[in-house]
Amino acid sequence: MQGMGAGGENCPFDFNFDPATFKVGDTVSYRVTGDLADWPFVGTLLEVHDDHVIIAGDALDPSVRYRGTREARPIVEQSEIS
Repeated sequence: MQGMGAGGENCPFDFNFDPATFKVGDTVSYRVTGDLADWPFVGTLLEVHDDHVIIAGDALDPSVRYRGTREARPIVEQSEIS
């Protein structure tokens, strides 16, 4: 995201938005259903499967893992977060 930060700075993340090329370690922007639907989230792919991905939800806590859809911006069900 070029020029979208404060003072025209570039986004500090390099996202992969192409689900066909997803691989472990990629940074993705993901969405959450429900009350959090309007907020963007950032995570790292831990697993890539044919029909879903597993996203690291907290860089400081490896036990926080979310199952998301395999699409340009994966969708995580809000029940996974709560």
